[in-house]
Amino acid sequence: MKNYLNFENEIKELESEIDNLKDPYNQSGLSEIDTQKISKTQNEIDEKLKILYSNLDPWQTTMVARHEDRPKSKFFIENLFEDFVPLSGDRYYGEDESVLSGFGKFNGKSVLVIGQEKGDDLETRIKRNFGMMRPEGYRKTIRLMELADKFNIPIITFIDTPGAYPGVGAEERGQAEAIAKSIECCMKLKVPTLSVIIGEGGSGGAIALASSSKVMMLENAIYSVISPEGCATILWRDPKKMLDAAKAMKLSAKDLLKLEVIDEIIYEPIGGAHRDKDLMLNNVKNSISNNLRSFEEISGEEILNLRKNKFLKIGRNKGFIDDLEKLSSLSANTNNLIDKYRTNKLIILSIGTVIISFLIYLVFL
Repeated sequence: MKNYLNFENEIKELESEIDNLKDPYNQSGLSEIDTQKISKTQNEIDEKLKILYSNLDPWQTTMVARHEDRPKSKFFIENLFEDFVPLSGDRYYGEDESVLSGFGKFNGKSVLVIGQEKGDDLETRIKRNFGMMRPEGYRKTIRLMELADKFNIPIITFIDTPGAYPGVGAEERGQAEAIAKSIECCMKLKVPTLSVIIGEGGSGGAIALASSSKVMMLENAIYSVISPEGCATILWRDPKKMLDAAKAMKLSAKDLLKLEVIDEIIYEPIGGAHRDKDLMLNNVKNSISNNLRSFEEISGEEILNLRKNKFLKIGRNKGFIDDLEKLSSLSANTNNLIDKYRTNKLIILSIGTVIISFLIYLVFL
């Protein structure tokens, strides 16, 4: 049974018509008129999907990114990598089922694969904690990333989480520290790291594994510091204003590519990734292949510097520095408003100090 989103009612009705015409219990079978009608209706569905999905608003994009039939990390890992060997445990506390990780082969070469997994049904979703990682999950991935770095093995991560698990137990075991350590680990690696945001890229739970050399994003995925509902609740105290929040947050792939937060959009089949998983698989495979190839002639130090400068560059197009070659220095542009404000502030403080000193001198004279 197909699952439809609330803006796909027309598509649902048309596909129901086709299903009725294809009814296996219809003893008369399919007539030529029925076949023509099915073909015509299918063309109508394709056209409506094309129009609908080319004009999605940010909240509709969010719903597509969360679609329960959308291909998950487990699907990509099972179909893209050969000889995958899952590895478990953080060597401190235990195993986190919300993240799949291990070594495998991609195009005949060894890679480390990490995938945040939400699960496909109620049982597996509970088992996977709905894709929300705990501290032990991040510590497991840190352990494996450091191992991959030691043996010069590229790292590929699949991001799909509403955020890190916010439970009391997770906080007691150092959730924030584990996320910070994971980001630090990602940034200091000297091997190529690729992140593919396949569904939700939520908060620090996503960035902990997406601080990568290249960040690719499926066309209808989302990537943000908080969910639209959470943002609406904080700003307006009304979670129903999620559309306004989603628009303001710039969480879609197109917006994030313009902001240079991500490096590439991987286009989806018409109607979303869940409508043609094989095509989606092929598109992701091509993207990973091309990006891995681009790092073949680059040294470890260059990979490290490229990743560092990439993240330092985000948000700096109109302010702090003019020369992008000096990104690593973290030096500020002396002509910007901040430095002018600091200079004026020092002048005012100096004048004020002189006046106060003079007044004190007059009082005690």
